[in-house]
Amino acid sequence: MSEKRKEDFNEWFGSPYYHILYKNRDDKEAKFFLSNLLNYLKIPKEARLLDVACGSGRHSIFLNNEGYEVEGIDLSERNIGLAKAHENEKLHFHIHDMRNSLKQNHFDYAFNLFTSFGFFKSEEENQKCIISIADSLKSGGVFTLDFLNPYRVIHNLVKEEIKTIDGIEFHLTRHFDGESIIKKIKFQTEGKNYEFEERVKAIRRLSFLDYFRNANFMLLQTFGDYELHDYIPETSERMIFIVKKL
Repeated sequence: MSEKRKEDFNEWFGSPYYHILYKNRDDKEAKFFLSNLLNYLKIPKEARLLDVACGSGRHSIFLNNEGYEVEGIDLSERNIGLAKAHENEKLHFHIHDMRNSLKQNHFDYAFNLFTSFGFFKSEEENQKCIISIADSLKSGGVFTLDFLNPYRVIHNLVKEEIKTIDGIEFHLTRHFDGESIIKKIKFQTEGKNYEFEERVKAIRRLSFLDYFRNANFMLLQTFGDYELHDYIPETSERMIFIVKKL
């Protein structure tokens, strides 16, 4: 008898199948973006960096390899377990909920990258995340939030797609329900049927600006892609905010 499992977002992001589906994510693109970001931010080497929702740690590891002291947090025990294999005296990882601040007034820079936001159900939780990040930063600290551009994504949704990776045929469907962009992932492996769901709130720019204002952040810049071109709502691939704690 096959078993059908529908998991919440934390179980999906921490599952081995998540890492299989996204194993071909372009590391070159991530390094390209982070290099551009470091060049723009001009972060001093003595700065303390916080990677929020760090996953298995690839961005934290890159930043640490650039000479920075980095701490990464993620809700997934499995992801942090993978990340901890790379720890050193200037790189540490913690199982931690981003709705709670890690250390008060401790970090100089914080990052939330590659759409690692918008998975909580309520506006209050989203706001709490931003406030917690602000609490973790020193006065004058800088926070970078990299999110999808909801305007572009909604109008260019690929509704159905099949990807075969490591012998597993992933059936992907996407739709917009008026509030969230929903991706359903279905596949069969080892005699079991699995069904997972990614649900990301299509948070608009003005909502983010409210979150930042309520957390005592000042907007410095909004970029629209990993080359750090200006943000254009209709055409930009990303929505990348650079904000400063007042």
